[in-house]
Amino acid sequence: MAYPMPLFYQEEDTVMRDLEYLQEMYPAEAKKYRKVIVDVLDRLDYEGSMIYDEYPDRWQIYRLKQIIVDRIKDMAVTEAGESAKIPEGIEDLVQVLLCGEIYQRRHSNRNGVLKF
Repeated sequence: MAYPMPLFYQEEDTVMRDLEYLQEMYPAEAKKYRKVIVDVLDRLDYEGSMIYDEYPDRWQIYRLKQIIVDRIKDMAVTEAGESAKIPEGIEDLVQVLLCGEIYQRRHSNRNGVLKF
């Protein structure tokens, strides 16, 4: 094969479409949480950020999760008032979504194409 690069990009494009399709299938609450996670990680998306460390610190990930959960709770209070009910297990779901989003960012270049 003389020019293998076009096929390489086709595979990456397929992976990105597959990932985006599966993320569209998230439940409505998970989609809302993911938006908050993306907003927080956009601020941390710079060269030398802790999300790009070879071995991210567990405490920093935990602290980041707590910041996100606090934002979600604040959003719920502003939407529904003081009687807002936060689902149980939200911290676990946020941590899973957070780790997935960090993974996606760590394996993508600035064009948003996953590197394999």
